[in-house]
Amino acid sequence: MDAEVTDSAGTPPGPDDRGGQEHHAALPVEPKVTAEGDAPPSAGGGTKGKRHWLRWTALGVSVVLLAGAATTWWFYRKLDANITPDTEAAAELETYEKERPVQVAQDAKNLLLLGSDSRRGKGNSKYGRDDGGSQRADTAILLHLAADRQSATAVSIPRDLMVKIPSCRTPDGGRSEERLGQFNSAFERGGAACTIRTVEKMTGVRIDHHMVVDFSGFKEMVDAVDGVEVCLKEPVDDPAAHLELPAGRQTLDGEQALGYVRARKSIGDGSDTERMSRQQQFLGSLVKKVQSDGVLLNPAKLYPVLDAATKSLTTDPGLASLKDLYDLTRSLRSIPTERVQFLTVPRQPWAANANRDELVEPEASRLFRQLREDLPITVRPPGSKTDGSKTDGPKGDDTKSGDPKAGDAQRDTAGSRSPDVAGSHRSKAPTNPSGAPGSSPSGEPSASTSPSYSGTNAAVNVCE
Repeated sequence: MDAEVTDSAGTPPGPDDRGGQEHHAALPVEPKVTAEGDAPPSAGGGTKGKRHWLRWTALGVSVVLLAGAATTWWFYRKLDANITPDTEAAAELETYEKERPVQVAQDAKNLLLLGSDSRRGKGNSKYGRDDGGSQRADTAILLHLAADRQSATAVSIPRDLMVKIPSCRTPDGGRSEERLGQFNSAFERGGAACTIRTVEKMTGVRIDHHMVVDFSGFKEMVDAVDGVEVCLKEPVDDPAAHLELPAGRQTLDGEQALGYVRARKSIGDGSDTERMSRQQQFLGSLVKKVQSDGVLLNPAKLYPVLDAATKSLTTDPGLASLKDLYDLTRSLRSIPTERVQFLTVPRQPWAANANRDELVEPEASRLFRQLREDLPITVRPPGSKTDGSKTDGPKGDDTKSGDPKAGDAQRDTAGSRSPDVAGSHRSKAPTNPSGAPGSSPSGEPSASTSPSYSGTNAAVNVCE
């Protein structure tokens, strides 16, 4: 008999292969588990197809995320590169660091916002001749951000205010002499650094940061938020300001807004006081538009605003990055609009020339002290019963000469102007040992008392 033949090498036949032996039922076979713990693929390869689909999905998500990150990085770099750092101003301020005021309220911030009237740059020539780059601060606002970031106070500084302007580095590399002059000529003489030092000597307030925006930047900011609402009591037709508007409620685009905030002869009484009040109301409306429209929380709306703001922005190195600017704006989101206040520094006609301004004391020193020490300031609507101020009479445009008597033929007489202050309390102007106005005055109310000034806030409806 032949030897038994195995089914395969080394494998004897099973018992059920042997003749006459009992046939046993096949035992159930456990599914084989892979190293990943998956069950073996079923007929048709469904699980394998599923894993294949998952891999492609993960790859697609990765590509989208990488593309999104790259796009975000591109936007960030673009906005960051838009900002121009003012290194010359930083170097000049560093030279005079020892004479600058010390910061009293450590967590509060003081920013000097300057609107340049330079005609340089695309689209600016229509507003006047570019006389070799000469420029003045068309608008100057000292913005105080409270340490708890629950209030912001913007103080307008009149262009015609007569102040002591220190010796400053001039554009040609020389140095100017200290002199008494119009405030806005400080920017022409020595740029932002000279203006900052002038403000610090006048107020005793330490300026932490500064920003300079030109005409183009302002227009693009307004257009980026789809315009800002204003109300006009009567129609405006001002060729000099390139402005023609009907009376009533309307939304101004960037071009119209620039003419609106710069116009002097065609709106109201033609005074600089009225013009600053109009600027404050417009800025309040802009703040309200940005907050109510969700711009700060919506990237699609925020990017155009940031792009417009940064393209024409010159700032100190401490704010010359998108991160620094974002950190600053993020801290402002929680400020209620009624706590974003606007006012003008107390002033009156200058004794030597009624067409120029001088500070009213002690009201101005009291205001500066409140800002330095981060103490409350109350702003009332203009014309309230406790507000004894009147606006000044019509004033012509500034000349580039800086001569205090320049333009007198175009201006009203001294009788048309009165102090722009709230209340009638007067006493000796306070001073401190460093010569800066404001600390420990004799007979003054305590610093914790909130002084009241004529002004407005961002919650006010411009059309009421």
